[in-house]
Amino acid sequence: MKKVHIGVIGAGWWGTFAHIPAIKSHAAAELVAVQSREKANVQKIARDFGVKYFFTEIEEMLALKELDAVIVASTPNVHFAHAKAALERGLHVLIEKPMTFTVGEARELVEIAAQKNLQLLVSCPWHFTPHGIEARRLIQSGALGEIKMISILMTNPIDKLLRGINTSPTHGMDNVYVEPCRGSYNDPAIAGGGQIFCQVSHPAAYLTFLTGLRPAEVYARFDNDGSINDIYNTLTITLENGALVSIASTAATPLSERNYEVRIFGSKAILQLELWRGEMTMVDFSDKHTKFKPLAEDEIYPSYAPARNFIDTILGKAQNGSSGELGLASMEIIEAACESAQTNRCEKIRSVKNIRVNQRSIVREKA
Repeated sequence: MKKVHIGVIGAGWWGTFAHIPAIKSHAAAELVAVQSREKANVQKIARDFGVKYFFTEIEEMLALKELDAVIVASTPNVHFAHAKAALERGLHVLIEKPMTFTVGEARELVEIAAQKNLQLLVSCPWHFTPHGIEARRLIQSGALGEIKMISILMTNPIDKLLRGINTSPTHGMDNVYVEPCRGSYNDPAIAGGGQIFCQVSHPAAYLTFLTGLRPAEVYARFDNDGSINDIYNTLTITLENGALVSIASTAATPLSERNYEVRIFGSKAILQLELWRGEMTMVDFSDKHTKFKPLAEDEIYPSYAPARNFIDTILGKAQNGSSGELGLASMEIIEAACESAQTNRCEKIRSVKNIRVNQRSIVREKA
């Protein structure tokens, strides 16, 4: 069996928690190299996971002739440089979210991958759940009719991480193999920002994943709650078809509370997803309720799925389940939201299609 030879750049908390075990568990993949800035750390990782090569410098790792692909799990401030260097070397790339710091950087990575016929994936496990895949099929098949409105509430109690109070990667998680370095999540120069970059990057990509539509304009307000980073975010988004979207997200909730509620309102039906609970229901306008089979615990947030799909995509055994285009769409929302929060204006990304304004309302014209 042909094997995909992979290197992991930035083998830190998430790299060792999700990506490396995913590669090691895939029969058609071989982890040949790991990189981390601290020599003692990367030596230990290589020894513990049985990896042949280890490096502290990216350039040395990318010079390995046997590499086919890399996973970029470094801090967000260097995602672009690391991914670009790998793509230019002719390697397939799986990149962590947030994809980059700017829209321009994300677009450049997408263009390089397309020019070189390389796979570029953004690591968003939500794109690989059975419910997410079925929701996308239903929406894009027209089962919901025209998408008119989407409401999202996303919370995850990681505010201490974003505030720099501690480096625990998730709420109360102890005894992890390696914790994030100080500053990885709370230093804006490294992480880009707080909740908007770390967490809103998920639903920002999920919108385009589900609907195939791109954002057209964004209005946002942030509350830093005494932190250098944003802790509370609200976004009002218009998609390119004129659909209205609201996203509310915060890292400041009790440890027992996590929400990821997605409500999609179409002209024929409503789709209700509870992502953290693994639940999905569709209700059509005749009041017919369709409840989908609840997800098993390991299906709710399939952390191994991006790397496994990356391998299968390279081998031609699967479609790219989380393309770089989704990371670009997410960055369009993040960048516009950050600008809007500063300017107090609605930031336009592209024109809204099929919309005309009359004195009373916004009316969608038939294409």
